Amino acid sequence: MSHVGNSLDFIQERSSIFLAHVQQDADGQWLPHLLDDHLRGVAALAESFATGFDAGDWAKLAGLWHDLGKYRPAFQRYIRSVSGYDAHIETTLGRVDHSTVGALHAIEKMKGVGRILAYLIAGHHAGLPDWQSAEAPAASLAHRLKQTDLLAETLAQAPPADILNAPPPTSSPGGQRYHALWIRLLFSCLVDADFLDTEQFMSPEKAGLRGQYPALAELEPRFEAYMTALTARADDTPVNQMRALVLDRCRNAAEQMPGLFSLTVPTGGGKTLASLAFALHHARRHGKRRILYVIPYTSIIEQTADVFRGVFGEDAVLEHHSNFDSERETPRSRLACENWDTSLIVTTNVQFFESLFAARPSRTRKLHNILDSVVILDEAQLLPPEFLTPILSTIRELSGHYGVSFVLCTATQPALASQRGFDWRFDGLDDVREIMGDATAVQELHTSLRRVEVSLPADLHAPTSWEALAAELATHPRVLCIVDRRDDARLLHGLLPTGAVHLSGLMCGQHRADVIAMIKERLVADEPLRVISTQLVEAGVDLDFPVVYRALAGLDSIAQAAGRCNREGRLFNLGRVVVFAPPTEPPAGHLRQARDAGRQLLQRRPSDPLAPELFTEYFQSLYWRKGMEGLDREGIQALLKNNSKLEFSFRTAAERFQLIPEMQAPVIVRYGDSERLLAQLARPGDALDRKTLRQLQRYVVNIPRRIHQRLLADGAIEERQPGVYVQVAPLYDPNVGLQVEQTVKYEPDDLIV
Repeated sequence: MSHVGNSLDFIQERSSIFLAHVQQDADGQWLPHLLDDHLRGVAALAESFATGFDAGDWAKLAGLWHDLGKYRPAFQRYIRSVSGYDAHIETTLGRVDHSTVGALHAIEKMKGVGRILAYLIAGHHAGLPDWQSAEAPAASLAHRLKQTDLLAETLAQAPPADILNAPPPTSSPGGQRYHALWIRLLFSCLVDADFLDTEQFMSPEKAGLRGQYPALAELEPRFEAYMTALTARADDTPVNQMRALVLDRCRNAAEQMPGLFSLTVPTGGGKTLASLAFALHHARRHGKRRILYVIPYTSIIEQTADVFRGVFGEDAVLEHHSNFDSERETPRSRLACENWDTSLIVTTNVQFFESLFAARPSRTRKLHNILDSVVILDEAQLLPPEFLTPILSTIRELSGHYGVSFVLCTATQPALASQRGFDWRFDGLDDVREIMGDATAVQELHTSLRRVEVSLPADLHAPTSWEALAAELATHPRVLCIVDRRDDARLLHGLLPTGAVHLSGLMCGQHRADVIAMIKERLVADEPLRVISTQLVEAGVDLDFPVVYRALAGLDSIAQAAGRCNREGRLFNLGRVVVFAPPTEPPAGHLRQARDAGRQLLQRRPSDPLAPELFTEYFQSLYWRKGMEGLDREGIQALLKNNSKLEFSFRTAAERFQLIPEMQAPVIVRYGDSERLLAQLARPGDALDRKTLRQLQRYVVNIPRRIHQRLLADGAIEERQPGVYVQVAPLYDPNVGLQVEQTVKYEPDDLIV
């Protein structure tokens, strides 16, 4: 990349000079980013990114050809006009298509296999396209490749021969790998290189902020120092002895060759720090570049990121999720979230897996930085069954061909091994190594860490009324009760004596965080405390009650609820977990199927309902209830299936792969500091303040779209800016959160948390 002159006259004298970008310096002089330089710069960067998976020659060619369309006279007139570079040129041109030309050139040079590069180049701004599309035929790659006149117009400008006639790749296109994933990874290399080369020219001060996070080699000594101090001040209890054992086995297992691992440890057994120890040692031993900690819920991610910051310091942890506290955001962290070019990342299932199936450049540019990493999948039992087949397929590919070691970390290990039937097959994860040892070792750990006794009702089909349950709960001074539905939580809370605490997804994130902090304080102070919650407390929220009630549910949910009971093992006797049949049915779909699978297993009255060996049978029953089609509900595999014609539906797959269905809509509620922030929110027509919007994420509640539309029509909420909805009517209760009419029937998935 070079800047050639600041003079307009110089450019006008050189008709052979083509621009990729232009900008003004502090003195008002125009600086040209020459197209030749941009293409070569992107090619070099993309090649370096893809070398790790032996595809550097493909990425280099994509970089050289991605902006060939900018040689078109129409584009050169456009960039001079809209930039003001040549202010005397008058044009009414809109945006000029500059991405189709490189795709056409790839087909001309490489015939059928050129489609690989055509997908990358045609999509490097708008996103990876479908080969054919009934919904948007003009956006399909097949349609765009019919515009051959664009290529002829471009070639007439005589682009440099070393760019136009660069030699074809010599490496095999993906080998025998999953072509669709290989293409998406190449796309990631191209678009990240394009962003970075452009940024280096347009915003060199921003580019200078990248790459300033500490390397993994710096983090391991910090971790060892932290663990030494933690061990020194820990009480010598049976629970802490078992945690030390878990930690030791994680360190030893890190020496094993990269691949697939599981870490099966009862809740409260120290999985978070132990799995981090494995990741750090494994990364050093095998030269891995980064660690990704992937977590299902934002309520867990915030807690985990805080733990990691306590270990490594504020400067070492990149926390990437929609609910991130903007007060902690810096220009450096904002840039690192774009492409994950850092050492330790804590993110969500949604961010991680949706990015792997995404089509848009902004979502996919981070993918190449997942390679040669250690990925901890925390609470692995919460991998969404409806997308299990494409998720497991991608995990297999990343582990088998791209140097990624995965750790399935949970107290309730799902049944993910491959299975075969007479007329069906389930392609799961094989050769998964259990860090804790064989099945006997896992059972011994479970027995050693047993801290609760589970009580089942005499009849698992006979419901207990809410009134009877409330009366029973009122006899316990300190008790947690977990139900599946938001309206159940609110109803039961209303039946308890004054002072009971409520937790559900109808409370905004800040409200929930405040309540959880208060609960922890009261538990430490040994104060009376009755809490009614949805299952949002079941994964990763460190609570420790002597008694926990759980509405009949899947076996994994019951085990997670048990993890909030006698967590530290301080009770003289075992903690008590009471399972009850509620008077309402779980929502149709996954929750009801999980309840039915759990009830079927519990009807056999096992001596230990939480024994590890039961979970394989439970998850098999749950998955088979859905059927093979139910494990790929949206047909993602068919859209991305390997085929000799390289006809993929990238955009459609991305649209369908949504872990959180778009059945809900957000409302910014009136709670805490949101009043002050809302006063700062731009009025209609003003530019939105990004920082304020990020801060307001802490005060969002998601509700079903049809209820959202009704509240909007009634004037209870208003659209302050496009897509930004704010509570107007007094609907938010300081105890139970957003209130809507109790008679409204929620959609099944809206009642989960």
